[in-house]
Amino acid sequence: MIPFLDLKAINKQYQNELKEACARVIDSGWYILGHELSSFEKDFANYCGSKWAIGVANGLDALTLTLRAWKEIGKLKDGDEVIVQANTYIASILAITENNLKPVLVEPDPQTFNLSVESIRSNITPKTKVILPVHLYGQISPMKEIMGLAEEYNLLVLEDCAQAHGASLEGKMAGSWGSAGAFSFYPGKNLGALGDAGAVTTDDQQLYEVLRALRNYGSHEKYKNKYKGVNSRLDEMQAACLKVKLKYLNDEIKKRRIVAQRFTSEINSSLVELPRCDYDEGHVWHLYVVRTKYRKELTEHFSKNNIQTLVHYPTAPHKQRAYQDFNMKSLPLTERIHDEVLSLPISPIMSGSDVDYIIAAINGFSL
Repeated sequence: MIPFLDLKAINKQYQNELKEACARVIDSGWYILGHELSSFEKDFANYCGSKWAIGVANGLDALTLTLRAWKEIGKLKDGDEVIVQANTYIASILAITENNLKPVLVEPDPQTFNLSVESIRSNITPKTKVILPVHLYGQISPMKEIMGLAEEYNLLVLEDCAQAHGASLEGKMAGSWGSAGAFSFYPGKNLGALGDAGAVTTDDQQLYEVLRALRNYGSHEKYKNKYKGVNSRLDEMQAACLKVKLKYLNDEIKKRRIVAQRFTSEINSSLVELPRCDYDEGHVWHLYVVRTKYRKELTEHFSKNNIQTLVHYPTAPHKQRAYQDFNMKSLPLTERIHDEVLSLPISPIMSGSDVDYIIAAINGFSL
């Protein structure tokens, strides 16, 4: 069986360093908000080209707390609108509604599935305050044009970088384009922790300071609480492991690109549509997502050939029970995408023979 993603094998490459990092944390006797976190935050901010990084408990909190911080600062208020592509993972929407803000779900670019500049412009109203571009599958959104719109209409931009660690456009990294960038370090991400973890990147000192307080019970000074905060701290153990894995991220991205390049150049089935890559030098291929009207049949074909595939994501957020108010909303392109996408295995440890086998299997698919 070719697994979709073999996390055990990926982490085994660095097991000695990871074990040393864990032992260092254990021996230190300091497990929350210590040196390991501050060191990783500095390294990750430098990697992303941002002034600051703030470690939080997970990627959802990275989004939620950033929007919450802007409310505390006075840049947002209840009922303000946030424009986001409708075909994202539900976490992007949860962060908006958790803050009593209104998600404005728009159709994505039909080729890249990222946020469409035209969709943003046509949905801006006097209540629009935030653009939330999700860099799906590892390809950065058209940030140059998005930032131009943001400047024109005086809007905040929160990049959802959960799938785009290391992605770039014109040499500028994901997480350094917008007012802030939210990252998830869920184990399956290109930069994955050994549990849940997340971070926010920003050049805004006021946002940085408010986020540091919000993640720690709203405390800006020990036993003094300026805000009604939460407990959302990236712990020392995860920070130490992420610091190890960050050193190897660029090498792993290169290996992913080799696999993706082979898929793109050698898959020739007329029954599938391959992903379009607008910014080849900056795509990090967190996922390699094909599109087909015959997903059920293709999935079964792969299964018979002992190849594990996944669907990201089978149901659009506006069709989920959690958002019944949106269930009647018609977004035909988004709904078609969710009905037709299929993610192929891709990882930095895939062998050439595994890639050969997957390509042969998809090229051999017939109805």
